[in-house]
Amino acid sequence: MNKDKCFHLGHIAKVHGLHGEVGIVLDVDYPEDYEGLEHVFVEQKSRLVPFFLEHFVIQPNGKVLAKFEDIDTVEKVSPLVGSELYLPLTELEELGEDQYYYHDLIGFEVHDEALGKIGEVKVIYDLETQDLLGVEHKGKEVLIPIQEHIIQKVDKAEKKVYCQLPTGLLDIYLED
Repeated sequence: MNKDKCFHLGHIAKVHGLHGEVGIVLDVDYPEDYEGLEHVFVEQKSRLVPFFLEHFVIQPNGKVLAKFEDIDTVEKVSPLVGSELYLPLTELEELGEDQYYYHDLIGFEVHDEALGKIGEVKVIYDLETQDLLGVEHKGKEVLIPIQEHIIQKVDKAEKKVYCQLPTGLLDIYLED
């Protein structure tokens, strides 16, 4: 499976117990949508390897208790701790007209209501503190926070993101 045809689901945080179970931290908005998952792709040496699951149970704290088929000891599961988990994009739920996944915005044109066209979204930065659009503007990368008061509208049909940038944001990136 190719990584650019997948989305990041989470990572294996720790071994749980003595029989090959693991604790998983999901990086999704609605963990309950993944209850009872039957397989995942585990990143190993920059490749995505399919693993089938005996169980994948969402805990009350939003974390997951999971067990892979044919892995039944601490020794077998320990090397997987820290590995990133992925699922194919085809397994994402279809969204409404006014909803979007961040990865959908790559290639969209960004327009500011005061400054006009800013540039094209090249990358999405999914950081712990906030998510950012990486936009190419005048040969430089500009980082735009993905926040409700900044991103005003996303037009999926036109492939455009309309925003209201904070005063001076572009100037920070254009200074030498």
